[in-house]
Amino acid sequence: MSNLVIRAASATDLDTITEIYADAVTHGTASYELEPPSRAEMGTRFATLTAGGFPYLVAEKDGAVLGYAYAGAFRPRPAYRFIVEDSVYVAPDAKGQGIGLQLMQALIAAAEAAGFRQIIAVIGDGHADSASVRLHEKLGFRHSGRLEGSGYKHGRWLDTVFMQLSLNGGASLPPDPVSLPERKFRGDKEELKN
Repeated sequence: MSNLVIRAASATDLDTITEIYADAVTHGTASYELEPPSRAEMGTRFATLTAGGFPYLVAEKDGAVLGYAYAGAFRPRPAYRFIVEDSVYVAPDAKGQGIGLQLMQALIAAAEAAGFRQIIAVIGDGHADSASVRLHEKLGFRHSGRLEGSGYKHGRWLDTVFMQLSLNGGASLPPDPVSLPERKFRGDKEELKN
């Protein structure tokens, strides 16, 4: 995919993002949502993430969005502020072309540049040969847990796999006071605009 471009997502991408996610919700087991969210709901989620400074990316080829990835807060409590959870979805017709890999490489770089210390993958239906598990393994994520029978979708019980990747020294170094999560925690509103 030599002319694939990974770029920041914009509100104009939300129709396609909503379609890609709707397919994943309807036909897949990676998301534990049972009904696809509306375009308005996807817009609210997008606005919340981007307003928080989290990376939200799309893969585009010849003007068509083929996939998207974003990182968001892992949990809302402030001690978790250095950890993000990733999500990556690829359009059905574009799977198997390396788009997810390129999106995740760019997402990891963006999360690292922002100063986050860990990226967590929470993978629904995370069996060993799942495309998402294999993708995360290829990127250096390590297995960090499994919740057995934690979701029920399409008539069967699903396991949830947790994987994580350390960034910026992980837990071996103290927090960086100029990182995005630390500035947000301190409330450096003016500095965040720059």
